[in-house]
Amino acid sequence: MKTTKNQQCYAGRTILVLMAWYAMSFSAYAATADHTQFKPGEIWTDTSGEPINAHGGGILYHDKVYYWYGEIKKGKTWMPEANRSWNGTRVDVTGISCYSSQDLYNWKYEGNVLPAVKDDPNHELNTSKVLERPKVLYNRTTKQFVMWIHVDSQDYALSHAGVATSNSPTGPFQYIGSFRPDGSMSRDMTVFMDEDGKAYLFHASENNATLHISLLTADYLKPAGRFVRVFEGRSMEAPAVFKHQGRYYLVASGCTGWAPNEARSAVAESIWGPWKELGNPCRGPEADLTFRGQSTYILPVADKPGTFIFMADRWNQNNLPDSRYLWLPVTFTDKGFEVLWQTTWRLNK
Repeated sequence: MKTTKNQQCYAGRTILVLMAWYAMSFSAYAATADHTQFKPGEIWTDTSGEPINAHGGGILYHDKVYYWYGEIKKGKTWMPEANRSWNGTRVDVTGISCYSSQDLYNWKYEGNVLPAVKDDPNHELNTSKVLERPKVLYNRTTKQFVMWIHVDSQDYALSHAGVATSNSPTGPFQYIGSFRPDGSMSRDMTVFMDEDGKAYLFHASENNATLHISLLTADYLKPAGRFVRVFEGRSMEAPAVFKHQGRYYLVASGCTGWAPNEARSAVAESIWGPWKELGNPCRGPEADLTFRGQSTYILPVADKPGTFIFMADRWNQNNLPDSRYLWLPVTFTDKGFEVLWQTTWRLNK
């Protein structure tokens, strides 16, 4: 049967429409396809297909759901004059993000749970300030979610720890304020809750020269007054803490700005010390540079005793929004623990 010119054009248009529909459908599917592996250093998208934006972050596990909180790195990367000596680039503060997951591979964006303040240049959360390394604890007594964050001025002279609270893990969080814990400077930090419910703040202090460990009050909102100075003069930042078989372990980095350096680790029988350094736990290519990353958190995997994930950021100092994530398995040895490089990996069932 002979077809007319109009019929041929119509058929052609139909094929083009179908091809376009198929391409869009495939693209949408690809963007929202389930992740089934960890791929350290690669772009990691959320369930809507957008790159996850949760840097310097930490994880809270609550009611069988994981919540990942992190710094939102967005906009132009620029250099404040005060930070030029250490190449301290930055982006304007946007806020703290929250993502939720039940399997650790696929994350749903829950929103900006502690937004920056745009209209008050004197506010500690103003876009011109510094807001880093958020960590969240759930207080079983007060039923509040408590966020601790490094709050600072552009030149890092303020050196405060900030606190915000919420009645929900997905916020919004209400900012309470900031201070110097136990009267001491506070920069890179993390929080740790022990099995007895007591919580502790680990933070770089004394111009980053010495790490402080502070007991928090029962409501987790401020220091309780007891603290110790550890690793005096070692200049350690980016602390991450976990507990395994009754021992406390710590991972940290040296202080080299955005540039990667060799990771450090330590162990103690008591959270108050003494702490014994164990050296670099990383094994594999570029292990002497922490795989070009910097520690941020050690995640105990729920319902898998003895299973931990080392979380780190691979910073891109010239384009901070393109910084990537390194999630790697922790393996225990007779001497302590190791973090092994894996191009792709998944949790054992």
